[in-house]
Amino acid sequence: MTESALLSKVWNFANVLRDDGVGYGDYLEQITYLLFLKMADEMSKPPYSKNIQFPHIKDTEGKEIPEGEYCNWETLSKKRGAELEAYYSQMLRSLGTERGILGQIFTKSQNKIQDPAKLLRVIDMIAKENWTLVGADVKGDIYEGLLEKNAADTKSGAGQYFTPRALIRAMVECMAPKPGKTIHDPSCGTGGFFLAAYDYITSHLQLDRDQKHFLKNSTFSGNEIVASTRRLCLMNMFLHNIGELDGDTFISPNDALIADEGTRVDYVLANPPFGKKSSMTITNEEGEQEKQDLSYNRQDFWASTSNKQLNFLQHIRTLLKVNGEAGVVLPDNVLFEGGAGETVRKELLKTTELHTILRLPTGIFYAHGVKANVLFFDNKPASKEAWTKEVWIYDYRTNIHHTLKKGTMRLENLQDFIQCYNPSNRNKRTETYSESSPEGRWRKFGYEEIIARDKTNLDIFWLKDKSLADLDNLPDPDELAEEIIEDVEAALDGFRGIMGILNKG
Repeated sequence: MTESALLSKVWNFANVLRDDGVGYGDYLEQITYLLFLKMADEMSKPPYSKNIQFPHIKDTEGKEIPEGEYCNWETLSKKRGAELEAYYSQMLRSLGTERGILGQIFTKSQNKIQDPAKLLRVIDMIAKENWTLVGADVKGDIYEGLLEKNAADTKSGAGQYFTPRALIRAMVECMAPKPGKTIHDPSCGTGGFFLAAYDYITSHLQLDRDQKHFLKNSTFSGNEIVASTRRLCLMNMFLHNIGELDGDTFISPNDALIADEGTRVDYVLANPPFGKKSSMTITNEEGEQEKQDLSYNRQDFWASTSNKQLNFLQHIRTLLKVNGEAGVVLPDNVLFEGGAGETVRKELLKTTELHTILRLPTGIFYAHGVKANVLFFDNKPASKEAWTKEVWIYDYRTNIHHTLKKGTMRLENLQDFIQCYNPSNRNKRTETYSESSPEGRWRKFGYEEIIARDKTNLDIFWLKDKSLADLDNLPDPDELAEEIIEDVEAALDGFRGIMGILNKG
């Protein structure tokens, strides 16, 4: 089967199941389970001959039945009808109690395809291909496409784990990661940053044998606390030829913010989860569930706060080796919030070189009303003087209009920023803004100028919003409608936060 025919087949079946009420997210999970089992079966045979140990089927208490059937592809593919559905469900529960990457893939797994005939069709579709011979780029494209469709499905809520791929690729091109270095994401979602970094390294550099081994097995690490998302990340990476089927997992299920586990890396690429407050759900004296703000009391943090993004920013700085580099997507409040926010910004300017801020437009994330930026900074050794001398800001927000359905942001839209960033030599940058060119989007601000601003505010902009002055050249009605929806959604989120505070009071 040709690559395009294989891609079409997987997509078409997604639509067939969707008509039966099986959403992209559920289809994606079942594809993950079945692909993993099929590829494990292929890898256990010549020429690979890997010793992959699958358990016997387990009872309801999670204990192996010695004389029971094995939880593997060979057994599953022989089942039919009601027996297939029953065995598949029991097999998923059994594999979910295993250790290592096997257990991580199948944690909390359930059969979502209740029609045995449809389940058999998916199994047959996968059975007809030798997936170890299908190119990693093809397998990756199929899986990434399903992930994006799942993210676009507003009912699934998966959009919060999906960073626009054009933005990820632009960030990676600016960072230009080198082989033999470690890359970490403390909130890795489905692994978008890992895959973009892997593609960049393999396409831009000639790697020797040791570098290839390091890239496959030792380069990437991260955290993802949501089991279903962690599963998608592990499978996504494996399909892109990262990691070993029988190797250790490099995605931790632990909350990255709880403690400094001692990990130090060369690069951090991240888009921490949206939502201003870290919280935990408790049951009060009346037996009702309520959320309480959660502050992380860590000695390595500059400030204790329940602001999730400020905590991630502090944690990322801790993760970096001396001279380690970071590119992080963060909402506007991190740039202007007082109190802990001001403390964190001042310390970030002093202890790292915060050299670049990219102001992002609205309409590029699946979460409505998000106004975000990318902060690029390098960690530095202790010094009496501030390491940041000047901050370069690229305004790709003012007078820019993107929506998820029309005018989607693409990599070419960010090429001007990448050229201005000048990854090959950041010391040779040229402003496009001047008094004679006030429309220039690329402008630098000195350290003294920034710390003199109220609360060390980094939310800096200078371009005029043309929509406020030029009523004859407004954006298309659908773009205006999208912006209105985003503003209303953002306002509603703010009101919900206020209501939460009032209810506690």
